[in-house]
Amino acid sequence: MLKAEELLAGSSLTFEVQVPPEVLHPNMQAGASNGHGTVRLRPLTVHDLQVVSKAARENDQLAATLMVQRALVEPEMSVAQVAALHVGLVQFLLKVVNQISGMSVSVEELTTAAHSPLVKAAFLLSKEFGWTPQEVNNLTLGQVLLHLEMLKEQV
Repeated sequence: MLKAEELLAGSSLTFEVQVPPEVLHPNMQAGASNGHGTVRLRPLTVHDLQVVSKAARENDQLAATLMVQRALVEPEMSVAQVAALHVGLVQFLLKVVNQISGMSVSVEELTTAAHSPLVKAAFLLSKEFGWTPQEVNNLTLGQVLLHLEMLKEQV
């Protein structure tokens, strides 16, 4: 059985990440850069995600910036500084943050999820009735089945 210390140890790990020159300086000529830049990132914790989630309710564009800022160990940067970075660099860092935090999804997992019966049903109900994902999510399984049966009878 794992101990609490072993589970918590993962959140204290840090990772050195090489930022490719074409990401760091996208407008430079090929070969003009003097090598990679390195940053140190840590995985996001549940507390980090709670902070990001709360901030995203007030400003949804702040989520990615805040996730990168919370994960960035070296160099330490403020939210305003991360927000001033170019979009390509933030996207690159966010992808790495998601990977080291265990939040990335493989193409295979995404394909499997897209083919699940409940996902297909939710998509069909959204399309046919004009419902938002939140509205479909609020339906019970019985309601989903009833509406699918109604659609089937219309055909």
